[in-house]
Amino acid sequence: MTQELGPLARTLSVPYYEDALPAHDQFHAKRVRDVALRLAGHCDGSVDRDVLAASAWLHDIGRPRERAGEIDDHDEWATAEAAQLLAAEDVKPDRIDRVKHCIRAHSIRASSPEPRTLEAKLLFDADKLDAAGARGLVRLACIVGERSGRTGKKYAVIDDTSDTDLESSDHPDITLLREWARERLDMLYTHPGRRLGRTRREFMDEFFTRFDGEIGGTREW
Repeated sequence: MTQELGPLARTLSVPYYEDALPAHDQFHAKRVRDVALRLAGHCDGSVDRDVLAASAWLHDIGRPRERAGEIDDHDEWATAEAAQLLAAEDVKPDRIDRVKHCIRAHSIRASSPEPRTLEAKLLFDADKLDAAGARGLVRLACIVGERSGRTGKKYAVIDDTSDTDLESSDHPDITLLREWARERLDMLYTHPGRRLGRTRREFMDEFFTRFDGEIGGTREW
């Protein structure tokens, strides 16, 4: 292998994102990589930044297939696919195993294992932080729209909670955004991740307060 692991993983991952929707495309992967590496710079422990970067590029390569119904679990599929891709490039088995764990543990699904390594925790946090703050609000709205769109309908329905455990509210169009953001920020593992999460939570709290005020007509007069 002549190429560094992070750039190699980027090259290998990009074709998998060609059919991805905006919330889980290559730009999401890049943002997750960038934030993960920023968080790593504020950690006390030793971080394999190449493993972390590679895991970020590869963690969602199965999303387009899952959306198309070709696979059931993008975490498990991406873990196996990434292992094959990296092995074909003669990446050392121990590094492949570390990337595999990061990918398998990045999700909040009940079937996902707890992240054990610092790299896995940083990837988890960076992925969740991409659903928080100003950019995160836009991304969450994309996710809700993607999951609730109806075939043959002109507009996606973003207030349908039938597939979730959430109760209806007076403002159902932002209920999912509020709850999904809170859930993700409450699950962060690392100290720098939680610190950045607090900053992004403050912005989102202000946004939701402003949203409620505009709906009620109390914040614009």
